[in-house]
This record gives sequence, C-alpha cells and structure tokens, in this order.
Amino acid sequence: MSDEAAEAPETPARPVLRVITPSATPEEVAAITAVFAALAAGSGEAPAKPKREWAAPARMHRPQLQAGRGAWRASALPR
Repeated sequence: MSDEAAEAPETPARPVLRVITPSATPEEVAAITAVFAALAAGSGEAPAKPKREWAAPARMHRPQLQAGRGAWRASALPR
C-alpha cells in the first residue's frame, strides 16, 4: 500500500438517519437514535419458549392409589 493511499481521507458514508423535522430537539434526536441502535443490536435469536407441562399427556397417567395403613403419607412420595 502506498503512503498516498494510507493518508487519503475516506469519503463519509451516507447518513443512515436523517431528521426532516426542523423543530426536533437534540434530546428527541438522541432518543430516536438510541431506539434504532438498540433494535440493531438485538439479541439475534428469540429466547426459547418454556415447555408447558400443565396439560402434558404424561400427566394424565396417574398411578393407582393404594388403600391401607399409611397410604395417605405414601401418596405424596415420588415413585
């Protein structure tokens, strides 16, 4: 690369955002710029939806309850 090419000023790119309302305050311009910057920086992928277990078919199959002494206590224990 030559020295002249390294020292040449780059041409500015076209502005991405243009304010066409003459009465816009600097705070309004800063707010809308922040919104667009946040949208552009997004997380990429949407978060995975949690699995809904409330009406899962596996919950429909309940073990048969055993009658007898201490059965009420054992009914709450995992099997």
